[in-house]
Amino acid sequence: MNVEISTPRTELVQRLSATPRGARLARRLTGGALATWGFPHDGDLSHTAQLLVAELAANAVTHGRVPGRDFELRLALLPGRDTLRIEVSDPRSDRPLRFLDGGLLDEHGRGLVVVQVLSALWGVTTRDVGKTVWAELPLSARRRPCPRTPAPEG
Repeated sequence: MNVEISTPRTELVQRLSATPRGARLARRLTGGALATWGFPHDGDLSHTAQLLVAELAANAVTHGRVPGRDFELRLALLPGRDTLRIEVSDPRSDRPLRFLDGGLLDEHGRGLVVVQVLSALWGVTTRDVGKTVWAELPLSARRRPCPRTPAPEG
């Protein structure tokens, strides 16, 4: 018997190893999913979404890791709201998110600032086990700040 598995075209859910390799794969999966959904790999939405996923996945791997447990990436297109929702879930709920005062020469401490600046909305949701950090991006270019374009002078 050949059973066809139906997967929603507007959602990607993937569990990944809580390692740097898993975090890199999350970023690549994001670019691939968006390209499949009609958003060019080299477009602003894809670049911004990949950067947000990279930050959230790196945080999940670095701060939310529990040995032997994966983290989960979920991407969902919400066309009725003109939104891409990004969710990264990890198994740690005992470590709340915090903004660090990263100095100019510090290698760490700016991840959540990047998430706050690039997303339209973001937040944290607790789960039975762990937490989900989510961010939303507008799908239409007119509503989205472009991180690669400098602000006008003046």
